[in-house]
Amino acid sequence: MTQPPLLDISQLVVQFRQGRRTPPFRAVDGVSLAIAEGETVGLVGESGSGKSTLGRAVLGLSAVHSGRIKFEGHDITRASPRNRRALSDRLQVVFQDPYSSLNPARTIGQTLAEPLRAHGGTDGKGVTERIATMLERVGLPADTAQRFPGQFSGGQRQRIAIARALMLHPRLVICDEPVSALDLSIQAQVMNLLADLQQELSLSYLFIAHDLPVVRHLSHRIVVLYRGQVMESGPADEVYGDPVHPYTRMLLEAVPEPDPRLQRIRRSAREAKRVSGVPTDAGCAFAHRCPHAVDLCHRERPDPAPFPDGRKHGAEGGRSVACHRSTELHGLPRPRTADTKELESAPSGPERKEAPCADSE
Repeated sequence: MTQPPLLDISQLVVQFRQGRRTPPFRAVDGVSLAIAEGETVGLVGESGSGKSTLGRAVLGLSAVHSGRIKFEGHDITRASPRNRRALSDRLQVVFQDPYSSLNPARTIGQTLAEPLRAHGGTDGKGVTERIATMLERVGLPADTAQRFPGQFSGGQRQRIAIARALMLHPRLVICDEPVSALDLSIQAQVMNLLADLQQELSLSYLFIAHDLPVVRHLSHRIVVLYRGQVMESGPADEVYGDPVHPYTRMLLEAVPEPDPRLQRIRRSAREAKRVSGVPTDAGCAFAHRCPHAVDLCHRERPDPAPFPDGRKHGAEGGRSVACHRSTELHGLPRPRTADTKELESAPSGPERKEAPCADSE
């Protein structure tokens, strides 16, 4: 018997009112995805694609218009505040900004102790020991607990935010752009730390980001989102190594190239095939920007359908593409991208070359 997913999102719709005479804006428009035990699903797309809104809906921070969210087999779509508090020991979040996510007036020890005391059941000595253990797990010394956030750099603050999220030993952590505010070398260390913690603690992640190479490094599966709709999904290596949807290909082409000459060539190629139009509610969400769009694309919205190369992975983890011309476009050359070996080779330990106050005020 197949084990049910830890998180199961079905046809989720989140919308916001724009005024009395203007139709509501759909930030998330019919998204379905599932996360298994110990799995990382990467949610990738441009700013405004609905990634963070979907994460906030799972956390109960954004109201759901329709659809269903199930966690551990229970429907939490419209869970009460009391039930949400009870869920917080199994469902946690790491936010994007390592500066605003920590209270500057509280010591790190007070910040990490708060979730433990909120759930009650650990005495003073036990709290201190658990804080020291968790700080060590994220690569920080035990005396970090006596210091304030202003004494740490951005990478160190994000390690503290990760420690806070893991204090209650959750099963699922929603990582909302957790490395986008960090330098590239620090990004790699934090990503490797997240991977090590997943192995050690059997965690599941919903990893939200706009950078496909970063998402690919940590994720087992990738879901590509545009204007609140799923464009493409499937195993990370397949989506990254052999993209089918024109939007996925565009995201890969936007990855910076270290060689300035090649970067200029790629930029010229992108400009040559750039298409600009006005988005409409009918048809494919990406049709107004797609160089391969035909009349059908502007008239009829494509549903995510199994892609032939992905069927061997099974229905749950298989590959799907929401494109009328997916079979034709599959033969196009793969976009060239910079290698991501720096992510694989970076250490997961503490940033030894980073000054304690490098990014502080």
